[in-house]
Amino acid sequence: MEVPAELSVLEMYPEYAQTVSLDELRAQEYSRLDATRHAYLDYTGGGLYAESQVSEHNLLLRKGLFGNPHSRNPTSQATTDLVERARAKVLEFFQASPDEYVAIFTANASTALKLVGESYPFTAGDHYLLTFDNHNSVNGIREYARARQAEISYVPVNLPEMRVDESVLETQWKLARAGGHNLFAYPAQSNFSGVQHPLGWIARAQEAGWDVLLDAAAFVATNRLDLSVYKPDYVTLSFYKMFGYPTGIGCLLARREALRKLHRPWFAGGTITVASVQGDRYFMADGAPGFEDGTLDYLSIPGVEIGLRHLERAGLDTIHTRCRCLTGWLIEQLLLLRHADGQPLVRLYGPANTEHRGGTLTMNFYDAAGRVIDHRSVEENASRHGISLRTGCFCNPGGGEVALELSRTELLGCFNQPVVEEKHAFTVDDFRLCIDGKSTGAVRVSLGVASNFEDVRRFVEFARGLLIVGG
Repeated sequence: MEVPAELSVLEMYPEYAQTVSLDELRAQEYSRLDATRHAYLDYTGGGLYAESQVSEHNLLLRKGLFGNPHSRNPTSQATTDLVERARAKVLEFFQASPDEYVAIFTANASTALKLVGESYPFTAGDHYLLTFDNHNSVNGIREYARARQAEISYVPVNLPEMRVDESVLETQWKLARAGGHNLFAYPAQSNFSGVQHPLGWIARAQEAGWDVLLDAAAFVATNRLDLSVYKPDYVTLSFYKMFGYPTGIGCLLARREALRKLHRPWFAGGTITVASVQGDRYFMADGAPGFEDGTLDYLSIPGVEIGLRHLERAGLDTIHTRCRCLTGWLIEQLLLLRHADGQPLVRLYGPANTEHRGGTLTMNFYDAAGRVIDHRSVEENASRHGISLRTGCFCNPGGGEVALELSRTELLGCFNQPVVEEKHAFTVDDFRLCIDGKSTGAVRVSLGVASNFEDVRRFVEFARGLLIVGG
């Protein structure tokens, strides 16, 4: 059976016709994809930049004179103006009132999360609550909580859709320490399963006594986050995941009230108003400057404003519609693929429809005997076919453990082996040997601004070829 033509997407999703402007955008701004016959399916790993973004930024640098912003000379002032313009654009893009929110530039989303983790005032008896399917940079905050003797709790996600049982979540919310510091963290969109958790959780958790940390990194490239409607205390993201360029800038969007709760464990150049060696004192700067360590990447930050304007021109709602339509079609086609005896080729981890899910699909492939096809060989094979996808657990161990059905007992058995104690390390290869007979990773494809029907059709045809490989 041949994969149906693009008409089948229109039959399933008539609204796909409203996204034709993105085909024109691809031809103008991302022509290198078709010129090299490449199917890029790793937008959750990193977005693609448009040609005009690079050209506009390059022209800005060629025509201007920009110096370190920590001064008041003409080149410093020119830089400060561009940085503050970009900061204002970020707040505008997310509909975040500057009276309520502060935009803090960081190196990436992970650095933004570290700022929250190291500065949040955990003490004994406080609570850090998070869902199983968080990125490692969110998981890592538990080490700050543990060091200060705070409680740490995880809310599981359940197969097959990898969603949270809200009754369990509500039970956990009731454990907020009255008068204490309680932090609840979750992803707006899981970078493992594509599940989009309800933004309505934000207000409900806050009402129960929690500060809310929203990891928006996998969400905001194809979905609108309106901070005038949903008001998490802390939002973290990386701009390269939104529009590809520049790659060294992220952001912490923090409510001013919540920012005042954070107490930094050190100070650095740019974060203080006054510091003294002999007086042994320092005074932190207010607002964003108190959290932007050293000198910002001031030549890259203007690229953020350029990238946000590019997304606005492309139309975030249009991008969302296209990704939803292509995702729905792709899911249906993959689940139709079966071996001669009827055994399915694909096991999808996450929702098998487009309801409350993004354009991130994680799966494994199985041969006719029901044995998993090594995800590493799938990636190698895809590369030979000119397809960029991603394999592993995507820095999301909780999601991977649930999807791959790795139990706590199995994992503790691995981590507590004498060889681990002797080596003081545990490699991926050690892990594979320990979880003998089970997959230790999966295959992920993800869609974005320049995705088109040909990209997903090629992936389905590639997957169909694994029916032969799988016997």
